[in-house]
Amino acid sequence: MRYTLALVLILVFNSAAAEGWEDQAVFGSPDAEDTLSIISSTDTALFLPMLEAFIAEQPNVTVEYFVTGTSDLDRRVRKTPEAFDVAISSAMDLQLKLANDGHALPLPNILHPSWAQWRQSVFAFTSEPAVIAINRSAFAGMEIPESRQELIEAMRARPEVFRNRVGTYDVRQSGVGYLFATQDARASETFWRLMEVMGSLNARLYCCSGDMIDDLTDGTIAVAYNVLGSYAQARADSGKAYTTILPSDFPTTMMRTALVSKASTNPKRAEEFLQFIVTYQSNGHHTQKALPPLAERQNGTERANIALEPALMTFLDTLKRNKFLKEWQDALIQN
Repeated sequence: MRYTLALVLILVFNSAAAEGWEDQAVFGSPDAEDTLSIISSTDTALFLPMLEAFIAEQPNVTVEYFVTGTSDLDRRVRKTPEAFDVAISSAMDLQLKLANDGHALPLPNILHPSWAQWRQSVFAFTSEPAVIAINRSAFAGMEIPESRQELIEAMRARPEVFRNRVGTYDVRQSGVGYLFATQDARASETFWRLMEVMGSLNARLYCCSGDMIDDLTDGTIAVAYNVLGSYAQARADSGKAYTTILPSDFPTTMMRTALVSKASTNPKRAEEFLQFIVTYQSNGHHTQKALPPLAERQNGTERANIALEPALMTFLDTLKRNKFLKEWQDALIQN
């Protein structure tokens, strides 16, 4: 049971704010033989069941868990790769580029589906859709939109309800927000029409899903576009203030990935941890999962997941990124 394991200690460091971390914690016995340092974009509360399960199996390991945004995670790993053993991120493209640039340790002994890994260096362990979350009261008496086009029509029909009350990622700052936006733009021109409508309503821009959901819950915003489904689901029962929509026109589903730093000071333990999390997420015996499992790829059908392949890095090219960000700003920031 959570918090009852004698060897699981959670110590939030007072230095977290000074170091710029969103959260910072230590799990395990202070007398453990080994220390494993993990940098992650996943909130501690969502990763807690997995950390507890790992410590229960590996009582001689202390886990240091650092939480930051996806873009900041990428910067920190590049700047001080020896400071972290494992990097976990929802920004698949940035993880792939870290590996491509030589920052990931190949792990040939980890058995994993070919479509859920890249060069035995980056391993996916969840499948998480980007969803549209809407405040129930804002849509009282209206049909709930089921697609991006229906959302566009709803906002155009009642601009007085949605002005200053639509939220999405600031893709200039958020790595996963940029990933979702570029994938949406590749899939359909509807994305750009939606951005223009949101821009005309003076959309609010956010760093992360958690902040969007906070504002959605208290009614500050009426619509949160492209929030992580796992975060929305984790908070869905808090007052029933909002509901989530998986757009019917086209899905955008990312796979949360992990890699072991090539400069890790404890590569053996890091590999054990990575093997543990890919196994944990596919094991139906664990009932305390807070993150969704890795969805099976079905033969003969196109998978909804964003593919873990080199094409992901296309929009990380400096010229392409600058062009995309200019188009995004022209559509969404209409000063």
